[in-house]
Amino acid sequence: MARILIVDDSPSQLLGIKRIVEKLGHVTLTAEDGAAGVEVAKLEKPDLILMDVVMPNLNGFQATRTISKNPDTSHIPIVLVTTKDQETDKVWGMRQGAKAYVTKPIKEEELVATLKELLPA
Repeated sequence: MARILIVDDSPSQLLGIKRIVEKLGHVTLTAEDGAAGVEVAKLEKPDLILMDVVMPNLNGFQATRTISKNPDTSHIPIVLVTTKDQETDKVWGMRQGAKAYVTKPIKEEELVATLKELLPA
């Protein structure tokens, strides 16, 4: 199964996403802000990253850009998981290197479908 990094500054969101991911049999890693997420991505090289956008230190757009521009981590697909639901946010997120965009509140079936689409079978 895949190793998935979840980056979110909300403990309740982190726990909710972690439950969905682990129910699918994946292993989870967590980080509580964008800067920590970048560090964990560099050290652990997860198979996929679920990234919140609105966070302290380094927001999800900045962290996504940093990870997707680094040759050591650029292969890792990033899914932005956020309350920012405007089309301009989605376009900007994809320009930063995200492969998918899921809005909160998370619909479990949407997240599961996104993971299946982006993870190798």
